[in-house]
Amino acid sequence: MPNIGPGSGRKRGVLFDVDGTLVDSSYLHTLAWWQAFRQAGLDVPMASIHRSVGMGGDKLVDRLLPAGRDKTRDAAIMAAHGAVFATYWPALRAFDGARDLLAQCYESGFAVALASSARAQDLEVLRSTLRADSFIHAATSANDAKESKPDPDILEAALEAIGLPAGDAVYVGDAVWDVYAAGKLGIPTIGLTCGGTGAAELLEAGAVETYENPRDLLANLRDSAVGRLAARS
Repeated sequence: MPNIGPGSGRKRGVLFDVDGTLVDSSYLHTLAWWQAFRQAGLDVPMASIHRSVGMGGDKLVDRLLPAGRDKTRDAAIMAAHGAVFATYWPALRAFDGARDLLAQCYESGFAVALASSARAQDLEVLRSTLRADSFIHAATSANDAKESKPDPDILEAALEAIGLPAGDAVYVGDAVWDVYAAGKLGIPTIGLTCGGTGAAELLEAGAVETYENPRDLLANLRDSAVGRLAARS
């Protein structure tokens, strides 16, 4: 892949979602939300929860619970999800090829940023799971955005952190909410199906292409949207 230039001369960027994209955590989040809802006396089907994972916690709760509910309970539900998810931290594993993908993007001259809806404390654990900090220029979490995905605030924060406009970046994510958020900024999204959302649904949401997992994207990086971005004059 063409080298874009080292260090501060980097002129293109690749933004990555983390949960379900680089780290195998989507179903752990599903379980954590399910238990949080059960603790609040609410029975929400796991399938519905999984289809909402990738949104910010506030929007996930709002999507899954009735509009006429007592919303003063929402904060407690989100806190319960965080507490339950923290018990799964030791089980977190990076997807095969995740670290290598980040390294290849970095070594090819891209600015690399994590743009995640995770809480700051969860993102720190996810980063330690990846063991790839030397290949990451910036990372933004839910704490860096006023509105969570599918709003684009987190991606805007990531772009600002690496000093690039939206037109010089590609996003890699696993959920339709990632695609919607990037689409609002005109950023092409590569969809990975390892988070549990199928290729057809990601493409319908607007993804420019899909791959099975980080290893699959890495093997096809030159021909992907990342490679096309690198080849631009």
